[in-house]
Amino acid sequence: QLQASGGGLVQAEGSLRLSCVASGRAFNSRLMGWFRQAPGKEREFAASINSLGSSSVCAYSVKGRFSISRDNAKNTVYLQMDSLKPEDTADYFCAASLPSTNTDPTDPRSYYYWGQGTLVTVSS
Repeated sequence: QLQASGGGLVQAEGSLRLSCVASGRAFNSRLMGWFRQAPGKEREFAASINSLGSSSVCAYSVKGRFSISRDNAKNTVYLQMDSLKPEDTADYFCAASLPSTNTDPTDPRSYYYWGQGTLVTVSS
């Protein structure tokens, strides 16, 4: 089970940090990702991090502004979002793979578990 939090209303150029706490076992062997879905649009990849936290990928649209990290001791993955833009407004979902998954981290099919969304609204 994944529990995301940290969303809210922020002005453009502001920052937010999303958190996602995972329950269950083998967190430190799971690929973790963040996806987002804006109103009327399809869900899209935002960022991912490998099981050890040694490698991450960010979508081009958020690169340089968003960063993903994880604390395996706390079963938690974070998404730090800086220099937010109105087009970042979306529901943000965290996702976890099955243990030892080694597939495309940007593909939602690589993930097995999904949390509920946390809404981020960026005002201009």
